[in-house]
Amino acid sequence: MNNTPITSITTAGLLTDKVALITGAGRGIGAAAARLFAREGARVVLAARTETELKAVTEEIRAAGGTAEHVVCDLADPASVRAAVDRCVELYGRLDAAFNNGAAGQRPGPMDQLSEADFDQIGAVNLKGPWLAMNAEVAAIRATAGRGAIVNTSSVGSLMANPQLPVYAATKGALNSLTASAAATYGPEGIRVNAIAPGTTLTEMLQEWDARSPGTIDQLNSLTPLGRAAEPREIAEAAAWLLSDRSSYVTGAVLRVDGGMRA
Repeated sequence: MNNTPITSITTAGLLTDKVALITGAGRGIGAAAARLFAREGARVVLAARTETELKAVTEEIRAAGGTAEHVVCDLADPASVRAAVDRCVELYGRLDAAFNNGAAGQRPGPMDQLSEADFDQIGAVNLKGPWLAMNAEVAAIRATAGRGAIVNTSSVGSLMANPQLPVYAATKGALNSLTASAAATYGPEGIRVNAIAPGTTLTEMLQEWDARSPGTIDQLNSLTPLGRAAEPREIAEAAAWLLSDRSSYVTGAVLRVDGGMRA
């Protein structure tokens, strides 16, 4: 028997050697994911509408020793979405993983107080955008890496009545269904598709809601067994695991990352 003690163990990052695209990467969960994925060994491409935010996060990742590029992308523009995916392949020759996190929020309030134009915009970004992205991502994975994983950002609000954010929640519910259909369609090719459903998370979107309706965060925390809101990094951790090979038998899932809100 070899009794030589183990003095060190080298563990590769969750996403070592993978090329990952992150949408909505300029701030919030997307920016946290970009930082985390890079720390976990991925070469990342950040996509969002605001170049100043993208540039800041990209430079931060590079300064920490990571590999990152960015591309301006509007999820409501089909050509822009396809161009972002194509850019990943141009830069790194492949696509292994995609985190479709970008979304449009809505002003809180009853559904009859939302304009038709706002309804169309929310649907274009939150449902059509991920549909466009997944189509392009599947094609890129199929043509390059051959196998891969996609994660879509849903919301715990899609799993229950949501009178304050009814259209936002409805688009996320539709995204859950689209995720399941994609998982069933592309699973035989080795392409896994999952979603995460964050609960109360300290993003700019939530902070803006709380500023308009003071006490919102406290009220949501009172409904959460863990008694607090998540940091964006905590949500990104779940996405990283689902995109990694350590979740190799998970597809078609909507993973609640909600502090127990829907327990």
